[in-house]
Amino acid sequence: MDSPLMIIIEASESKSRRAFGDGKSDSAQIMKKYYKLTILIMAILLVGLILGSVALGRFPISVKELFGILGSKFFRIRPFWTPSQESLLLYSRLPRILMAVLVGCSLSTAGASYQGVFQNPMAAPDLLGASSGAAFGAALAILLNLGNTFTMIFAFIFGIITVLIVVLIGNSIRGKRALSFILAGIMVSSLASSGVSFIKLVADPTDQLPAITYWLMGSLNGIMPRDLLFAVIPMAIGLIALLLLRWRINILTLGDEEARTIGVNTKALRIIVIAAATLVTSACVAVSGIIGWVGLVIPHIARKVVGDDYKKLLPASMLMGSFFLLVVDDLSRCLFTNEIPIGILTSLVGAPFFIYLIVKDGNRS
Repeated sequence: MDSPLMIIIEASESKSRRAFGDGKSDSAQIMKKYYKLTILIMAILLVGLILGSVALGRFPISVKELFGILGSKFFRIRPFWTPSQESLLLYSRLPRILMAVLVGCSLSTAGASYQGVFQNPMAAPDLLGASSGAAFGAALAILLNLGNTFTMIFAFIFGIITVLIVVLIGNSIRGKRALSFILAGIMVSSLASSGVSFIKLVADPTDQLPAITYWLMGSLNGIMPRDLLFAVIPMAIGLIALLLLRWRINILTLGDEEARTIGVNTKALRIIVIAAATLVTSACVAVSGIIGWVGLVIPHIARKVVGDDYKKLLPASMLMGSFFLLVVDDLSRCLFTNEIPIGILTSLVGAPFFIYLIVKDGNRS
């Protein structure tokens, strides 16, 4: 006779198969092929967009010149490009394109992870106050005239500190852990936002205040290779951790009680996922300012394409987020003579589209 634990495990596996598909069925094989084809198409489109983005701008650079310049760093190639094109590509355009890809990938992955951990479709990368804390750190650095490098460092550190405070408060509140974290995040975010408002009040209106305001709008303008090196390590650590844990996030979506019955330490898992998502979020905000809606909207679009299985959802969110933010950044730097802050464009695109998703789903129910 089966033990109660085995019955619960079999029930959980049955629920998982109903939610994510039975690998032995023909329909599951079809879905697996569909997923692989979808990911391949997304990857090809992203590579094509990266190559196309290099050519966009006031001073165009062809794909041939791109590969020639990059290849000359490893092989002896007679230059068929100008020194100004090489400088523009290596120190401005290519770092900016790569940063747009990384930030879009990171924000969408963090958003999908938060939505799974908290079982809340409205969860976003700034849910626990990482963006608000980073904004306070950056505003403080600008107020103290510490320069761009320390602005990024302060933003990154204060983003991490803010989430640590939220986790400590959330763990001390009795009741549902997910709700405790969300409430603590709202409270701490409000305090950090108040701090930013005070800094803007006392900042020099001719120099510091415009710099703080522009940073808060979010922008990839002025990204340099050193900025890319600063952000890529924490982003890589967080993204790799989330990818390795993506199947465990599926277990969290079944509920804490069911997860604990099959031997999963939900508290430790939730903390690890939050830490990894916060790491990439803080790195993004540190180098680009506050860019909203990417982490909220893109995971919902990915769910429409590949479903709710986090083993498929996270890779799809990564590619879609990269593609989306790179498109928005291209528009930001090419639409008008004066560049539009990318945070404004993501809001203009993201908010109406999210309203459309809500209305569409509401009409179906």
